Amino acid sequence: MTTMTDASVREFKMPDVGEGLTEAEILKWYVQVGDTVTDGQVVCEVETAKAAVELPIPYDGVVRDLRFPEGTTVDVGTSIIAIDVSGKAPAEAPAEAAEVPAAAAAPAAAPEKKPEGRQPVLVGYGVAASSTKRRPRKGPEVPIQQASVAIQTELNGHGPAPADPAPTAPAVPAAAAGQSRPLAKPPVRKLAKDLGVDLTTVIPSGPDGIITREDVHAAVTATETPVPAPVVPQAQAQAPVTVPAAPAASYDAARETRVPVKGVRKATAQAMVGSAFTAPHVTEFVTVDVTRTLKLVEDLKQDKDFTGLRVNPLLLIAKALLVAIKRNPDINASWDETNQEIVLKHYVNLGIAAATPRGLIVPNIKDAHAKALPQLAQELGELVTTAKEGRTSPTAMQGGTVTITNVGVFGVDTGTPILPPGESAILAVGAIKLQPWVHKGKVKPRQVTTLALSFDHRLIDGELGSKVLADVAAILEQPKKLITWA
Repeated sequence: MTTMTDASVREFKMPDVGEGLTEAEILKWYVQVGDTVTDGQVVCEVETAKAAVELPIPYDGVVRDLRFPEGTTVDVGTSIIAIDVSGKAPAEAPAEAAEVPAAAAAPAAAPEKKPEGRQPVLVGYGVAASSTKRRPRKGPEVPIQQASVAIQTELNGHGPAPADPAPTAPAVPAAAAGQSRPLAKPPVRKLAKDLGVDLTTVIPSGPDGIITREDVHAAVTATETPVPAPVVPQAQAQAPVTVPAAPAASYDAARETRVPVKGVRKATAQAMVGSAFTAPHVTEFVTVDVTRTLKLVEDLKQDKDFTGLRVNPLLLIAKALLVAIKRNPDINASWDETNQEIVLKHYVNLGIAAATPRGLIVPNIKDAHAKALPQLAQELGELVTTAKEGRTSPTAMQGGTVTITNVGVFGVDTGTPILPPGESAILAVGAIKLQPWVHKGKVKPRQVTTLALSFDHRLIDGELGSKVLADVAAILEQPKKLITWA
């Protein structure tokens, strides 16, 4: 078994794979104990609040231990895998000592200095599902001679059967079982804290003694209506002691489905609430004839400079917004609450809202203001493709300044979008529909859409927001202004 004092063992800790992230869930292990790994080899996939990321190991060696099973949420800086860099395969341990509870663990040595090595490569936003097979959670490893069969039988429920039948032991809280710290995921710990529940008093029902949300709620119910469990000395026990079962869920599983809020959905919810209640939103609308823009789209598809590139109305709408920002640069800014300053930005990282299987994400095109139309088309196509395939990296979703959301693809006329945190404006594009329109004094069928611009009224007045929206509309109605205004 691996010990923390073994100089040949390197502990690989959960890295911070994005700005300010504090935890990540282990989605899938790609290696097993005893496997040989090389520097740079991907060993697992984890999901953060922003994306799913594959983590490479920065060592050559043999896997000695996987510290957590799949599906476990781990704090940044916590060791998740141990690698024996000496290259020796781990020795076979007797079956009866294969799993040792935390209560029998020897005191761990002082944390090792973080080893040097290559930082994890951010592969991107994966769509791999968590495996349904869960390996047991392993506590700190101890010498084999400390693995007491009696402790295993009492706490883990396995091991050699006693000579005389013994009563079934009731479930007990982690503290009573000798564990120094109850096993629970960070969201469950937060729930317990919010409800004022001491986790050391909670009876776990999850696999490997992990406390679940239901256990916390059951503890609250038990506190409101206490039901003392009988205490019977083992020597006098004549019949099994039965502890009242936890109350059933308060919802009908046949009529409702409950989905844990985590990952991208959790991050999106927190960001939208923070933005909606921090930045005072103003939304303005304009309906515009985009018939000439659609004709230009068809012409560009035949242009050799756009061969192999995705050319659609969104491309010209993006270019129109960039030109409007160039004409009205003060809209490209952010509000610095700490320093009470307005930060004017001389670059545009153009965000494109994208719906993915994991939820809404907003990757952005870096320095979009400096790109020619063919280059903008190429990067816009790559951004959309990467998002749909679930490969968007956390870096691609950071640093946006202004965003476009195309709700028209769903047949919606328009909307009142909420600003991504830290951004000054977001443009919603509605569905393009053939409508009767007055053109050159006559009512004719024209291609029409409605635009909506939401902006932060702390730093953008109505006049400035109106000018930007009017400029975008003017360009889409008369695309030749891309030449005269650019």
